[in-house]
Amino acid sequence: MFGLDAFHLARIQFAFTVSFHIIFPAITIGLASYLAVLEGLWLKSKNPVWRSLYHFWSKIFAVNFGMGVVSGLVMAYQFGTNWSGFSQFAGSITGPLLTYEVLTAFFLEAGFLGVMLFGWHKVGPGLHFFSTCMVALGTIISTFWILASNSWMQTPQGFEIVNGQVVPVDWFAVVFNPSFPYRLLHMFTAAFLSSALFVAASAAWHLLRGNNTPAIRAMLSMALWMTLIVAPLQALFGDMHGLNTLEHQPAKIAAIEGHWENLPGEPTPLLLFGWPDMAQERTRYGLEIPALGSLILTHSLDKQVPALKEFPKEDRPNSTIVFWSFRLMAGLGMLMILLGIAALWLRKKQRLYVSRPFLRFALWMGPSGLIAILAGWVTTEVGRQPWVVYGLQRTADAVSAHGDLHMSISLLAFFVVYGAVFGVGYSYMIRLIRKGPQDDDPDTSGTPARPLSAVVESFPAEEHR
Repeated sequence: MFGLDAFHLARIQFAFTVSFHIIFPAITIGLASYLAVLEGLWLKSKNPVWRSLYHFWSKIFAVNFGMGVVSGLVMAYQFGTNWSGFSQFAGSITGPLLTYEVLTAFFLEAGFLGVMLFGWHKVGPGLHFFSTCMVALGTIISTFWILASNSWMQTPQGFEIVNGQVVPVDWFAVVFNPSFPYRLLHMFTAAFLSSALFVAASAAWHLLRGNNTPAIRAMLSMALWMTLIVAPLQALFGDMHGLNTLEHQPAKIAAIEGHWENLPGEPTPLLLFGWPDMAQERTRYGLEIPALGSLILTHSLDKQVPALKEFPKEDRPNSTIVFWSFRLMAGLGMLMILLGIAALWLRKKQRLYVSRPFLRFALWMGPSGLIAILAGWVTTEVGRQPWVVYGLQRTADAVSAHGDLHMSISLLAFFVVYGAVFGVGYSYMIRLIRKGPQDDDPDTSGTPARPLSAVVESFPAEEHR
């Protein structure tokens, strides 16, 4: 397929399924906490605005949760089908970590999800609020274990290798490996930020169409306060993560920077733009700022950043990809900070809900959080190459022995099935958003069956024309 062998097709297939999957947990992590806040405000004030927003966003949450579960199951099977070498080598660590995620987070979410979605008129308000909080806690615990597993693959410790297999000897060291705290904070803030931008874009869409209700204004206001606070924090956590990566994965930083060699005694410049050429071992058309690379990455003007030529060719990540994926993530992050500052300025001018250029800006920024997450994961995973477990097992040694034809057929099948199933789910979610919050108190007290059955909606006739 396209001249690619089974190894590269397996990598594309896993990247494709992961990219689809990560979008839904990122939204559910933020929305679950948002729902807990909305219900807490409703219980405290009895303001119907909070209740209508809760019921509205609980439907969006149900759709995302359902699609996230389906897409996540596929990834688990791929460890055995496409990456049996990795499972055999490191399964004694990644297997238990993913099991802990199921036994703690997934069981917690599943146990209280039915009460949260269907129990509004069946249980007391205190128990229902507790269920919402438990679902939110479950999403956070799930993130904890998933990031612990992936971070161990980035910075492994707490193990021994016996007979060619990894054996855990210190589970505390395995879980709290060197990159885990920084990556966990970075992912948490990314999820909250992407959810806030998603909510803000939904509110901006309604305001641009004249739906200037208290619920819509509350949506926009809350989302933009979150953006103002979290976007700068995300930049701070990203800087901390970068310093940690420089310490433990210097080749990844060199690839991100498109930095090939250091001149004796000179600080490292920062390449703003350019085209890293892996064959020629240089970055063409580079636009650089002298010494800024050293200042950002080492917080000094005399230390140098490791260069790609300091590493063997077979150990270098693909700089062309991670150079631009990182800049896409960082550029969108700057726009998010700008959005929060612009919102604060418009609040003072009392034009937050009526400035059409700003509302269009907020609308177009809606998917930016999810795009930045995808770009960040591309940077992380491609930058780890050629290792699947950094410094221990190469990706080429982790893949299963499949033929090119088998991998091509399965990849095409994923394209078709995912495009159909998740395309329908995405379209349905957009229809729910277009309808907006309602003033009534819908009856969601039916028998729990599946998350999507909580979305009991009848759309206006004009939407079917």
